[in-house]
Amino acid sequence: MKKLFPLLIFCGSLAFAQYKMEPAGAPPTDLAPAFASALQQQGYKILGPGGSVYCEIWFRTQVPTGPKSADEAVTLSIPQGALLGVIHFPGPAQDRRGQSLKPGTYTLRYSQYPVNGDHQGVAPQRDFALLVRAGDDTDPNSTPGFDALVALSAKASGTPHPAVLSIWSSASDKFPNLTKQNEHDWVLDAKAGDVPISIILAGKYEG
Repeated sequence: MKKLFPLLIFCGSLAFAQYKMEPAGAPPTDLAPAFASALQQQGYKILGPGGSVYCEIWFRTQVPTGPKSADEAVTLSIPQGALLGVIHFPGPAQDRRGQSLKPGTYTLRYSQYPVNGDHQGVAPQRDFALLVRAGDDTDPNSTPGFDALVALSAKASGTPHPAVLSIWSSASDKFPNLTKQNEHDWVLDAKAGDVPISIILAGKYEG
């Protein structure tokens, strides 16, 4: 029983881990000027358990939109590859798949997982944000195709699979807002330009 007790405490600490949101100020100084000028000048700082900064995120001032998809699993009318914003991790982090992310600054670009049977059940929606290392992203107005974006994002994850965060069209009536959903997902509701977006910043898909 002595060996079990510390384990129970550890599991309990994970269950009650809390994240908080604070203003983050201006975008990172290591961003290229073209990217920095495309972002909202007030970002969001997410504090993890213990009060340390887990990530900082800045959304684009204006996000391009397109026609609504006939696929009900696609919740956002955003062109493939469009820039959504930028995220900075001061320390080691994870994407939605649990893949390790090195500290640094990443751009967030919109994409949808393909309907090929490989992603069955990973999320109720097909919308995702793919992370690209800021140094590998050269043009905020570009819209790389699916294969090109996956190749860029795979450099961020260091695996054959891109680094991804789950997003969807937000139905919240409060922006910005950070809430816990399910057992371990922390969701930020914010606006990228006029587009309301929900994004899971902390929480790994268990499936």
